[in-house]
Amino acid sequence: MYQPKRTPSNQFVPIRNLKYHVLVWGEPGPGKVPMVMVHGWMDVAASYQFVVDAFAHDHYVIAPDWRGYGLTETPDADNYWFPDYLADLDFLIDHYSPGAPVHLVGHSMGGNVAMLYAGSRPERIRRLVNLEGFGMPATRPSQAPKRFAKWMDELKAFHRGEMALKAYDSVEGVAQRLMKTNKRLGRDKADWLARHWAKPDAEGLWRILGDAAHKITNAQLYRVDEVLEIYKGITAPTLAIEASDDSLTGWWQGKFTLAEYHERLRSVPDLRRAVIQDAGHMLHHDQPQTLAQMVEGFLEG
Repeated sequence: MYQPKRTPSNQFVPIRNLKYHVLVWGEPGPGKVPMVMVHGWMDVAASYQFVVDAFAHDHYVIAPDWRGYGLTETPDADNYWFPDYLADLDFLIDHYSPGAPVHLVGHSMGGNVAMLYAGSRPERIRRLVNLEGFGMPATRPSQAPKRFAKWMDELKAFHRGEMALKAYDSVEGVAQRLMKTNKRLGRDKADWLARHWAKPDAEGLWRILGDAAHKITNAQLYRVDEVLEIYKGITAPTLAIEASDDSLTGWWQGKFTLAEYHERLRSVPDLRRAVIQDAGHMLHHDQPQTLAQMVEGFLEG
C-alpha cells in the first residue's frame, strides 16, 4: 500500500452550523502563504496526499472535505446548492487566514468553486490554480421549466431511496472501483485511497463517504454570462491546468467542448494555461510529481 511521506493533522472546524473536517499538512510560519486545496465531486481532501508528498518544499496546506463528503457533517437537507460551497470556503479561509490572502487550488468541481470564489472575493486570493474545473455547458432560459421538473423528480427518487450509492463487500472492492474509474491508478494508491474514500458500516459493508443527494441536478441553470463576469473579477494570477486526455468529450458528447472552455478562460485577466501529459481527469493521482512541480513553480512566480 502507498506510504505517505507527510502526515496531516485531522482538524474539525465549525462552519455554518456544520462540523467541517480539514486535513492540515505543515505549519504556519513567517513567509508561508497558506495553500487551500479543495477537492472535486465525489472525492475527499485526502485525494491530495500524493501531490503534497511530491512538493519539494514544506508548505502549509489546508484541505477540507466539502459538506456531505468525507468526515465533514452532512447538512439537514436533501439537495445541495453551489453557492454554499463558496460560502463554506469563505468561512474556512477566515478561520485559517483571517488577515492575509491565500493560494487557492481546486480540482474539478473544486476548481469551479475556486474560480467563482476568486472572482467574488479577489482580495482573499494571492494565486489561483484550477485543475480541470471546466464549468458546465451553456444553458438557455427556455430550459428552465424542464430543469425544475427534473429537479423535483430527482428529489422524489432520492426520498424513495432510488439514488443510494453502491455499497461494497470489502475495501478491496472499493479499490477495484477506483481503478476501474481511473485506468492509470495503481493498486498501491487505490488501496490507500479506498480507506479514505469509504468506511465500513455496522453490517461490514463499505460505503462511499459522499451523500447521495449530491447526485441531484441543480435546479438553477448554468448562466455563462454571469460566470464570465465573475471571471473578469479575478485579480490573482491564474494557472489553468488540464490533463492530456479530453474528459469533456466523453462527458458531454459535444454539448461542451475544450474550445468553449478555453474561450471562457479568455475573460480571466491574468491567465496561464498548461497541460500535463499521460494524465486523465484525476491528474493529481496520475502525475502528482509533475503537478507538484508545476504548482510550486507557479506559486513561486
